[in-house]
Amino acid sequence: MFNKQTITWNALMLAIVVILISTFNGLMFKPIAKASSSPNHVTNGGFETDFWEDSSWAIEHTPDEVDIHHFAYADDPWIRADEGEHALNFWIRDTATGSQSFILKQATSELRAGTYELTVRAMGGSNEEAGAIQLFAEDETTSAVTTTGYNEWQTITLPLEVDEQSTIEVGAIITGTSSAWGYLDQFSLTLVEEQGGNDVIPDPVEADIFVERVDGIPDDFMKGVDISSIIALEQSGVTFYDDHGNVQDIFQTLQEAGVNYIRIRIWNDPYDTNENGYGGGNNDLEKAIEIGKRATKNGMRVLANFHYSDFWADPAKQKPPKAWETLSFEDKKQALYEFTKESVKTMLDEGIDIGMVQVGNETTNAFVGETNWEKMSELFNEGSRAVREVDETILVALHFTNPETPGRYETIAQRLYEYNVDYDVFASSYYPFWHGTLNNLTTVLSHVADTYDKLVMVAETSYTYTREDGDGHANTAPSSGQTLNYPITVQGQGTAVRDVIEAVVNVGKSGMGVFYWEPAWIPVGPPESIEQNKQLWERDGSGWATSYAAAYDPEDAGEWYGGSAVDNQALFDFQGHPLPSLHVFNYVETGTISPVKIDEIKDVYLTAFVGEAVTLPETVEVRFNNGTTGTMNVMWDGEALEEALASGAGSYVIEGIVEEGSAVRAHLQIVQQNYVRNPSFEENDRSMWIISYENGTSPHTNYQNKPSDAKTGDYSLHFYSPEAVDFTVKQTITDLEPGYYTLSMFIQGGDAHDSDMFLFAETSSERFKTSTSVNGWVNWRNPEITEILILNGTITIEAKIQANGGAWGTLDDFALYRIANVEEEELSPTKELIRGKEPAKNNTDHDDNLNSTEEKEQQLPSPENKNDNRNPLKNKELLNQKNTDGKQAGLLPNTATNHFAFVLVGVLLLLGGSTVLLLKK
Repeated sequence: MFNKQTITWNALMLAIVVILISTFNGLMFKPIAKASSSPNHVTNGGFETDFWEDSSWAIEHTPDEVDIHHFAYADDPWIRADEGEHALNFWIRDTATGSQSFILKQATSELRAGTYELTVRAMGGSNEEAGAIQLFAEDETTSAVTTTGYNEWQTITLPLEVDEQSTIEVGAIITGTSSAWGYLDQFSLTLVEEQGGNDVIPDPVEADIFVERVDGIPDDFMKGVDISSIIALEQSGVTFYDDHGNVQDIFQTLQEAGVNYIRIRIWNDPYDTNENGYGGGNNDLEKAIEIGKRATKNGMRVLANFHYSDFWADPAKQKPPKAWETLSFEDKKQALYEFTKESVKTMLDEGIDIGMVQVGNETTNAFVGETNWEKMSELFNEGSRAVREVDETILVALHFTNPETPGRYETIAQRLYEYNVDYDVFASSYYPFWHGTLNNLTTVLSHVADTYDKLVMVAETSYTYTREDGDGHANTAPSSGQTLNYPITVQGQGTAVRDVIEAVVNVGKSGMGVFYWEPAWIPVGPPESIEQNKQLWERDGSGWATSYAAAYDPEDAGEWYGGSAVDNQALFDFQGHPLPSLHVFNYVETGTISPVKIDEIKDVYLTAFVGEAVTLPETVEVRFNNGTTGTMNVMWDGEALEEALASGAGSYVIEGIVEEGSAVRAHLQIVQQNYVRNPSFEENDRSMWIISYENGTSPHTNYQNKPSDAKTGDYSLHFYSPEAVDFTVKQTITDLEPGYYTLSMFIQGGDAHDSDMFLFAETSSERFKTSTSVNGWVNWRNPEITEILILNGTITIEAKIQANGGAWGTLDDFALYRIANVEEEELSPTKELIRGKEPAKNNTDHDDNLNSTEEKEQQLPSPENKNDNRNPLKNKELLNQKNTDGKQAGLLPNTATNHFAFVLVGVLLLLGGSTVLLLKK
């Protein structure tokens, strides 16, 4: 039996337990975690690129009985994607007799001696439709593992020993009978323990950020930065400090942080006729010598980056220097040779330690004004010849970009091979915002390295650590339409750099380095001193461009000149103090240990129709500094939500507080209902859209999965043809209420010099039309037709695009909104005659009866350059995400979290037990 004293003590114990549970549930202090990592020695292990095209995997099978596909997860709305966007899919045809099999294999890059683990993720049919998978590495194999059902992913593992440094053949044997099917993903071969034991791996160091060690970094791996703007910044009064807050030469700070290479851009003549600098550091040969001498003094080697232009050279601009504009091609070759040779020799004579020369900058589409690959190749060779004649030990690099574009690097490397271009290093830009996955980067660089026996590297990368602007000139990132896979924090920035380094290391012995672009381009003054900042930018060239550059680059620099567009991507704060992310160049060698803590609380994005009930989520996602994620309870401002719903269409921000006290926001977009089905092409079913190609043209559109080319979301309707662009895309919408409607769409693109582009709306009685055009990448046009009267509930919307060969672009975000009711007399069956319009006939464009409305364009100033990290004016709308969890969130001040409820119950029980004890005494 229980007496009163027992019950009282039990109550006390229960209270204490409740309080402890609630308290530990709310604590955000986690155990210290060690960082460790090993690169994947399997190329294209995630099947992110098409293995049929890049030959990353060899496949031996019976063609008539086994179907093997490069599978996109987006093609199956019910599948649970294991990793990335693609997998390998196989199916043994139902006509097959007996057991069938195929072999998937590849040769690894050179492995060090040690213990490894080969793994793959697999799922597929069950019972008679099951596939059986056996992993193999050289002579070692696993027993067969059968798939167990749809979406039931499992890991298959093969441990193995590599006794001496060598390459080995790894892969899988897949067998099954008639109708067997399955999927493979995440093939990996990783080092578990290097021969000789763990003593070869250094201990992780304590740090402010969490960095996983990158295994296998060569001793001569280039950890570089491009600080070409540094002289101009110092002339504008910018000061840099060490980790202890003491003023220190930035070159010493960089060297101490693990940097061993400095990249310097060189322009021929970045000045106008009055010797006014174009900006961007005014980087002529004189500046390069000054920077190079300081780098060499501090023990760092130099990469001399010749643009062969008087200002920025990139994929959209490869303008020859002013002095070369009238030269014949042969004279241009000679001028390039002489300028390169004299410049390199002069730098060496000054004692500068040049390890590499880059011949051209992002020469993906052109070089020194030439777009023909034969001529481009001859120019490349002139630069290479000049370097070889001065010093044969200096490496020659060529630089390209857009590794995310399928087949681009393979095509470029093949052309360089066909035209016998002499070079050592194939260099790539890689900005996570635009350039696809790191798996793809490793795959395309590995293909170039293995196929053409070239060294490879990343010549430019960066990531943002804050959303703030430091100098009053807008930044390139973050922006809608960009891929932001890392938190916008110092930790996120450090992880982004670390992951790019790992991606290049994963190439193998040919992966030689990574350069961070302009980590010191910080503000010359705060935003509130914008007028003073402008004076310094103009005087010293410490901004990305001055007004004087208009004479040479009128369309870009001449219009958008100003300050630093990457101050929030620097590895120093706005005052010049090093960020913890600067030390990632050292940390990748050891890894770090750091208390696990919240790094980012993700804002919530929702879209709702006018009049629709809105439910805010009860929890929000948080990301920790070690990359793991979790959820936390949140309380929202209920009054602000009610006001937003009452206000109608518009954009609203609802403030919230998570349980540990941090702030979070819900971004609510309230819109009119859009009656266009699948208006942004995001859904897999696109059968409502009818595309036709006119005047004998072959198909030249596709539904492209590329967020940077989409207005919102991931997909858009992409068009390109080298011959002629001529197509229509239309959709018929029915069951609409009578009323007045507005139709619009978004379009962007370029190289459409001779074009006719229209948006149409056709009802039972009228055909409306408005014209549009394209004038640059993500410079979105927004044609609109208003006051469309719909009486019978049906409308056909249509875009008609005609342009010259070589034109390109995307269409996105079609919208049809109802804007007004119909007056009762307008519903009369004689109304069509009263309006004086004849019914439109099918497939007939009655130009005489067109009601053309004036086009309304959204002015998004932007240069035509997909990879320009200097000009920030390339913004796109945020992707609004609907909340689908169906939970009612807590709203201030009416609700409390479970955590607080636990505390309250515990306190009450404690007080009750204490009272009983006192009364008994």
